[in-house]
Parts: sequence; C-alpha cells; structure tokens
Amino acid sequence: MSTVKAEAEKNSGNESRKSESKKSGGGLFSRLKNGLAKTRKQFVGTLDNLFYGEKEIDEEFLEELEEILLTSDLGVKTSYRLFAQIEEKVSHKELENPAHLRAFLQGEIGTILKRSESVWEFDNKPYVIMVIGVNGVGKTTTIGKLASIFAKQKKKVVLGAADTFRAAAVEQLMIWAERAKVPIIKQNMGADPAAVAFDTVQSAVKRDADVVLIDTAGRLHTKVNLMDELKKIQRVLGKALPGAPHEVLLILDANTGQNAISQAQMFHQEIGVTGLVMTKLDGTAKGGVIVGVCDELKVPVRYIGIGESIADLREFSSDDFVDALFDTV
Repeated sequence: MSTVKAEAEKNSGNESRKSESKKSGGGLFSRLKNGLAKTRKQFVGTLDNLFYGEKEIDEEFLEELEEILLTSDLGVKTSYRLFAQIEEKVSHKELENPAHLRAFLQGEIGTILKRSESVWEFDNKPYVIMVIGVNGVGKTTTIGKLASIFAKQKKKVVLGAADTFRAAAVEQLMIWAERAKVPIIKQNMGADPAAVAFDTVQSAVKRDADVVLIDTAGRLHTKVNLMDELKKIQRVLGKALPGAPHEVLLILDANTGQNAISQAQMFHQEIGVTGLVMTKLDGTAKGGVIVGVCDELKVPVRYIGIGESIADLREFSSDDFVDALFDTV
C-alpha cells in the first residue's frame, strides 16, 4: 500500500462505519469489493498512481488530476464541480498534499452518494412499482430478483408482464415468478401494455397483495412515441389505484458509462423517476457513473447489481460503496 493511500485512510477513516460494515456481513462486503474491482482499478488506481510519492500539488499535477476526473465516468458536471472545489482548497492551502486530496475526494463522493441513500418505505398497500429503462439493462431480471427478495421478506407480491412486445420478456418473467412462487398477470403478445398494468393492479387488490412490480418494454429514452406509452401506463395505473404508481423505478446499466446520466435525465424529465437500480457494476470499469447520476438526479438508489445471483442484487449503502471503491476496509 502506498504512503499516500495509508495516510488517506488514517485521515478519512471512519472506524465505527467500517466496523458496522463488517458486522453487516463480511461476505456481502467482500462481494461488493470484488464487484467494484474494475472501477476501483480504473478510477482510484489511476488516482493513486498520480498521488504516489512526495509530490507537490502544482499546476501540472492539477492538470493531470482534471483529466483523470473527466475520463472517470463521474460525469462532466460532477467532475468539473469536484475539480473547482479542489482548486479552491489548494489555493487556500487547505489541501497541502496528495493524501489530503485523496481523502477529500473520498469524502465528497461519499457525501454525494449519501444523499441518494434512503430507506425504501412501502407505505401503501398494494405498493405499485412501475419499472422502466432502455433495452438490455437487466430490467426483467431485476424485477425477478426483487420479487424473490420481497417474497423472502414475507411480502405478497404480484408481477405484471406489461412488456407485450417481446415474447422472451414474458417467458423470462414467468420463470422468475415460478422461482419466487408469486403470481404473474399477463395477456397475449401485442396486447395494450396499459391494460395489462390495469389488470395487474386490480388482481393485486383482490389478492390483498403488498407489492406490485410492473415490467415495461425497454425503449430508447429519445423515442417520443415510446415515452408517451410509458406516460399512458402511468396514468392508467393511477386510475386502477389512486396514487399509483408509488414508485417509478429506473434501471440503469453501469456499462453504458456517462450515457446512463443522459438516460436518467430524460426519463426523469418525461416520467418522473423516484428510484434507481444500477446493474452490472461487476462487469465494468465505468461504475463511477453512479456518482454522476446521484449528483444530477438526486433520487434514491434502491439497489445495485454486482453479479448474477439474487444475493448480488443488494440494497445500496453509500458507506459500503465508498469503502469498497477506495479500498478503505
């Protein structure tokens, strides 16, 4: 371990937080740490290479740091804001060496992520979750995993197969429904997705269900007609049950890097996102995008995906995420 990294840990370490993280399950944290290995190497590893040794924070150093931030998938706005803070603190002699700077970055990233950490309160019955996102982000798989998680929590779950354009999506959801031992509401291919959503909620009410998960067709966030269809589903859910959907859950694929930020912004602008799931963090070096998404959207991150098993879809903890990213535990 480099001197910079060791000193940074000493300066920024939160021992109670670390012990709490370990108490919550060393295996879970270990999987998170392993899942973020590529992102840690790409972002924090590159930072540590710059910080290594007894370096002076001069103009050349800052130029290199700015480039690292801008290419780290944190997002352009977030990167520039962080860099402006660093420049100001350096000019005021508040950051005098790389170790202090590393600790400052870790703290600021932790603060950004902390704002998107929230207890998910299921304060309606049934609690209707409308799940949205572009093609290929892992939407249907995430719904299936959430259904299994909620069922294990003794919640009565109903799934709605409102992606009526892809037979594979319905079949995949049926498999997950069977695994989780929860009912699924579906219609013929090509049926009106809003009608499926309506029927699902009505069925959930009759079954006295606790949670409803509505799958929707993956769509490009730039296609107006497809976004209008989502708005229709949203309206119809409100007619089926006043106040529904109680959560509009956006699924994002970490592999898309900074494109995930523009996706999130568009969906939020058009539909009104209330929660996020970031998937496939284990297969990419672009996991830093979660920082940019949190910084710009300021909505809760409900879960993150760090592998294929149900155990690898885990509730988001900003403390655990930052400790695993910066390798401080």
